[in-house]
Amino acid sequence: MLEDYLQATDVRSKILLSTVELFKRFGFKSVTMDDIARHAGISKKTLYQYFDNKNKVITAALDWYKDTLCSHCDRLMADASDAVEGFVRVKANFDNVFKEVNPLSIYELQRFYPEGYRQFRSNMERDVESIRRNLEQGVAEGNYRDDFDPEILSRFHIESSLMIVMPNMLMKDKFDMYRVNHEITEHFMRGILTAKGEKLYRKYKEQYYKH
Repeated sequence: MLEDYLQATDVRSKILLSTVELFKRFGFKSVTMDDIARHAGISKKTLYQYFDNKNKVITAALDWYKDTLCSHCDRLMADASDAVEGFVRVKANFDNVFKEVNPLSIYELQRFYPEGYRQFRSNMERDVESIRRNLEQGVAEGNYRDDFDPEILSRFHIESSLMIVMPNMLMKDKFDMYRVNHEITEHFMRGILTAKGEKLYRKYKEQYYKH
């Protein structure tokens, strides 16, 4: 579980962990420096010794969370028997993440904290690279088709995933984030799996997906 890796070992990481927890729950706009200090169990003076303002906390928290998340996902993929298992393990992990995230968080980040949003977008290049490697591995194993461009499809998948956390026709209270993410992933995987990969996909979904 990702929560096992989200640990605060010093005051700075304690601040960042508390910030991430608050932003996921309440979004970016309503959370104040007072809220962060209170949640971290420190004084506001101590918080300002580490971060001058909320924008700097946001940028640092996004980087810290992304580093932690990517390291965890890298381990999930490295421990997998094949590319299909790696993909399913990471997807199952993100199911848990989406259950905790306020649907308006990224929209608020883009609208009210553009510097933080630019950092968020920049950090997503790591996701693209991870998906690209998975696609190339799956093709080499014979589990994915070999008639697509891994670079283009990895970017397509990441951009599609962003629909989950941005206001659009899919996310107007009719469908929850978990359901939309599931449908996007199913559509993506069904388009790239070979017959061999399809059998593995069914097997791993039974193993890792909790309904």
